[in-house]
Amino acid sequence: MRISQFALTVREYDEAIAFFVEKLGFGLIEDTDLGNGKRWVRVASGAGLSLLLARATTPEQLASVGNQAGGRVFIFLETDNFWRDYELFRSRGIEFVRPPKEEEYGTVAVFKDLYGNLWDLLQSRGSARP
Repeated sequence: MRISQFALTVREYDEAIAFFVEKLGFGLIEDTDLGNGKRWVRVASGAGLSLLLARATTPEQLASVGNQAGGRVFIFLETDNFWRDYELFRSRGIEFVRPPKEEEYGTVAVFKDLYGNLWDLLQSRGSARP
């Protein structure tokens, strides 16, 4: 078994798609109309795990938008070239809330998605490409 996708609660499908595709450079894998205002929307940063963008429809779901991990880093986006992607994200208006830092495990900086969820941009030690 493996985890193939997980849901990320969003306010609106189209604004979330725009953020993930235009700002983070993810691919739009699927956008299927399910009727009654619901869609099956998946984005991914590469092969493997994908995010299911799930539009919040109840007060409880709306309350979770931007706070999926209770203020902790929620998602770890690993790169093979930290500085390339860090500068690219900054040029696209991504807000970093913690500056780059060298840790035992690699180079990391924390950024916010369009709703305020925290993400690590991470390059693990030994994963650098020339």
